[in-house]
Amino acid sequence: MAFIIKKKIGNGEYFYLNENKRIDGKVKTKTLAYLGKTRKEAEEKMKKILKSKIEINPELKNSEIKKMENSDSIKISIEDMAVFCKRKGFVFQSGEIYGGLAGFWDFGPVGVELKNNIKKEWWKYHVYQRGDIVGMDGSIITHPKVWKASGHVDSFSDVFVVCKKCKKASKIDRAELGKVKCDFCGGEFDEKTAKDFNLMFKVQVGENGESYLRPETAQLMFADFKLVQESSRMKLPFGIAQMGKAFRNEIAPRDFIFRNREIEQIEIEYFIKPNSDCIYEIPDEEILVYSAEMQEKGLNPEIMKIKDALKKGVIKKDWHAYWLAVQFRWFKSLGANPKNFRIRQHKKDELAHYSSDCWDLEYNFPFGWKELEGIADRKDYDLSQHEKFSGKDLKIFDEETKEKILPHVVCEPSTGVERLFLVFMFDAYHYDKKRENVILKLNPKLSPVKASIFPIVKKDEFEKVAKNIFKDLSSEWKINYDESGSIGRRYARNDEIGTPYCITVDDESIKNVNVTIRDRNTTNQIRVKISNLKDTMRKLINGEINFENAGKMVK
Repeated sequence: MAFIIKKKIGNGEYFYLNENKRIDGKVKTKTLAYLGKTRKEAEEKMKKILKSKIEINPELKNSEIKKMENSDSIKISIEDMAVFCKRKGFVFQSGEIYGGLAGFWDFGPVGVELKNNIKKEWWKYHVYQRGDIVGMDGSIITHPKVWKASGHVDSFSDVFVVCKKCKKASKIDRAELGKVKCDFCGGEFDEKTAKDFNLMFKVQVGENGESYLRPETAQLMFADFKLVQESSRMKLPFGIAQMGKAFRNEIAPRDFIFRNREIEQIEIEYFIKPNSDCIYEIPDEEILVYSAEMQEKGLNPEIMKIKDALKKGVIKKDWHAYWLAVQFRWFKSLGANPKNFRIRQHKKDELAHYSSDCWDLEYNFPFGWKELEGIADRKDYDLSQHEKFSGKDLKIFDEETKEKILPHVVCEPSTGVERLFLVFMFDAYHYDKKRENVILKLNPKLSPVKASIFPIVKKDEFEKVAKNIFKDLSSEWKINYDESGSIGRRYARNDEIGTPYCITVDDESIKNVNVTIRDRNTTNQIRVKISNLKDTMRKLINGEINFENAGKMVK
């Protein structure tokens, strides 16, 4: 599908018509045309181009054309997202005053709130709302034998290559050598420069000791498996969840916070009895499915229900179908656009030697379909390795069979907070023609600021009421107090950072002890008694009540 993107070059803004196409098994973004320097000019030119497309290809569906003509579907590039995030206080390059350091980013005042809210909602959904998953928080630096056992010391590497044309370094898979071209300029790679590059960061421990910054959070869930299982008295099937920093010395970090050297991972290791069936009902979710067979035959992905894909044998394991549906449902529950997601099966040459099947939940970023979350079948590989290298027994006693067993990891839902951050930012980003400003339509649960309090004018009687409301609501949520500029300007500032509700103290507030609440997405307003305000806000944020039913509509 074609879409408009905006690029900032120097001090100017330029609009282009881009299109994503699959070439040689990979999604490539192609620029179709330059559209001009203003959004209006770009939209008019796009319509002409689309009309000419219809004349050339009458089979092009009208519904697709309408989607492309819809200004709300305008996508910004990853570069523009980085500019927006910096300007509004979401993300800055780390050490920018010194020129920055590639692959490292700092989260600003609103960015850290959004990031924390994403982590909070993930933990609530995957740990608090289930009875079969417990959490842990492992050390960033641990015994170096952990990484020897896991295979990271010997084989956690990428192939380093340099482009003949632009001379930029990149990473590729060994099987891609001589087959793929440079992502930056399309040039050929110099095969003479190809070498294995280990991604582990070494650190000194004490005077003579040496270890590594962890490259993933998973391994301590295996090393501590028996301690966690015994202390929490968990029975199979059960999972261990963890979130925290991980470090990978990427050859070519790029695409803003998509590929970093310092990341924050979220992972679950889900343990089952070997070869046991899924005990849960598979959620009724429909998604774009891209099987290994479809990829090998050059076929397009198909929309199907995940449970139907299991019945047809496209998805081989019921546990995989279950976790793919559970993970997809979480994104949908927080307002992500389901049309931007698909599940892709790994081809045979992509599978690890211990894995019989693996699926990725992918998202359609402006730079193409990319992995968002991996759902891997690891069997007993990790626990076996740690038994072998430590000499310790990690088996647990099974009450049913009265035998000791070494559990299998049937699924390892694994993702990075930074990628989740980008998904919710891209799906929330909208430009409103009428308001002539950006609206970040984040789910209220994720919004960095839940509400902003406005005294309509700078007078003591209004400010006193507004500050009392600010103090009351701030005990539960992140709230802003804003008395600077016109009401319209204050609304726009909050729209751009995703604040779902703006609360105004006006003349009627003084007379009748009530306030207006303005909804970000619709600009509709309701009037609510101050005594009911906190409870009303709680219900609105949690999605327990529709905005129109939360108070008296203001005409």
